[in-house]
Amino acid sequence: MPLVAFQFRCVGKVQGVFYRASTKQQADLLGIKGWVRNETNGDVSVHAEGEEQTVMKLYQWCLQGPPLARVQEVIKSATTLENFDRFEVRYF
Repeated sequence: MPLVAFQFRCVGKVQGVFYRASTKQQADLLGIKGWVRNETNGDVSVHAEGEEQTVMKLYQWCLQGPPLARVQEVIKSATTLENFDRFEVRYF
C-alpha cells in the first residue's frame, strides 16, 4: 500500500498532559513515522507518515489523547511525504 502523510493540529488542553509522549507511544505501536511538537499558541502539531488506514488510527487516538488531555478539535490536512525513519518528539 502507498504511504501517505498528514498533519494534525491538536487544539485544547494538550500541553502539560503528556500528549507528546503519549502520541509517540501510540505512533510507535502503530509503526507510524514522523514527529510531534508543542506550538507556542498551546496547540500540539503531529506529522504522521504511514499507510492511510494506520495514520487514521493515530488521528482517531489524537481526538481523545491521553487521560489528562481535553481535546477540543484536531485539524487534519494532507502534507508532503518526507520519508522519516522513526517517530520523534521535537522541541522548540
